[in-house]
Amino acid sequence: MSNLLNILANSNKDIDNQLLMDYISGKLSHSDRHLVEAWLQENEFESDALEGLEAFGNKEELQRYVNQLNKELKLYLQSKKQRREKKRIRENPWTYLAILLILAFLILAYVVLQLLNR
Repeated sequence: MSNLLNILANSNKDIDNQLLMDYISGKLSHSDRHLVEAWLQENEFESDALEGLEAFGNKEELQRYVNQLNKELKLYLQSKKQRREKKRIRENPWTYLAILLILAFLILAYVVLQLLNR
């Protein structure tokens, strides 16, 4: 259940995450349930996400699914970061070589133009 709260940690600032978890579990009073439902009507994305969480009947299965998603997301982000670092390292030598060649060409062109103007 703590991982579910971690997922929701940055998802909203308007409503308490524990209130959302209690809403899913059906532990809210009528007034709190009404408050959450009013908030969900204003926030379509969060409403869809909450409906997806409610679709899980077995809370243990939900916890296992959340753990799997977190693990896969972590692996994906790590591999993406590694690819970005490899790409950056690979591109730098060619970039520096291209800049050096352009500068050398410009200096050569300047010198040739100066000699022609004499």
